[in-house]
Amino acid sequence: MLVKRGRWTAAGAALAASALLLSACGDDGNGGTEGADGAEEEVGDTDAEFLTIATGGSSGVYYQIGATMADVLAEELGSDTSVQATGASAENINLITDENAELAMTMGDATVQALEGSGPFEDDPREGLMAIMTMYPNTVQLIARADAGIESVEDLAGANVAVGDVGSGVELNAQMVLGAYDMTYDDLNADYLSYAEATDQMANGHIDALFATSGLPNPALTELATNTDFITVPIDGEGRENLLSEYEFFQEATVPADTYDDDSDVETVSVTNHLIVSSELSEEAVYDITATLFDNIDRIHSSHAEAENITLETATEGLVIPLHPGAEQYYEEQGVDTDEGSDEDADDEE
Repeated sequence: MLVKRGRWTAAGAALAASALLLSACGDDGNGGTEGADGAEEEVGDTDAEFLTIATGGSSGVYYQIGATMADVLAEELGSDTSVQATGASAENINLITDENAELAMTMGDATVQALEGSGPFEDDPREGLMAIMTMYPNTVQLIARADAGIESVEDLAGANVAVGDVGSGVELNAQMVLGAYDMTYDDLNADYLSYAEATDQMANGHIDALFATSGLPNPALTELATNTDFITVPIDGEGRENLLSEYEFFQEATVPADTYDDDSDVETVSVTNHLIVSSELSEEAVYDITATLFDNIDRIHSSHAEAENITLETATEGLVIPLHPGAEQYYEEQGVDTDEGSDEDADDEE
């Protein structure tokens, strides 16, 4: 859907750490950003006249936030903006690298896969990826029917579990979570289902549990709660520690008790979302885009509850690709640390 608007493994963890180092590399003053090997990554001279924002499904959080960003940029910069519904992260990265979108929303883990040439980017690594900001965390949610007897990740053994579409960010997270608990798909009956399919199957009693990675609350799960009793299963203990130590893009998180029908907060992990940008856009264009979004941050916040987590103070935290020099210039002028979350993590890996 295109809506027009007016004018990892150990190797993956090492790659993520390497990518984090990139975000510490600064602008050299000549419209470029240095890469990991010290070579300058050039940016183009395209202006902000036409801006397509690649998001996610039309009922999802990415789309809602992206639509508001498109409105803001159209009204404030006079840009001819479009918000595009997509299959989210992997497709969005393809749209950026194929020069079919100027802005896109991606999850940090998919972005790392693009850098290392794994998963949906197997043997096809992507170069020149740049960020405007990190936005808000996508929370990994493991949901089980209340009568399924599943209270831990280990209890998934032998169960019918929806793990997301093949190759999706959800499916990637499902594999990582299971691996952190020394489990694989061989230990359960894995079904590759979208959110809509998975919640329908759970409501019908055919699925015992499902994985979801999204902002909170997930609309499909909110709808499921109207006709099906379920619990949020904790991702905690040693398995959680394994995820946090092995993958740089995971962070500690909780699903608050009032999100669905749980009696208390539930421990889990999250993956930071990135707003990435085409390197074909000029430094001036991206500076203007970044400034406009933060000058109108109240409107962005109004698009969805998760958007309230987009702040100037946290915009450079958890980056796995370098900032576009236009965005970096804006943050430096605002006194934001553009090395946030990079040097310390890199030292830990060394």
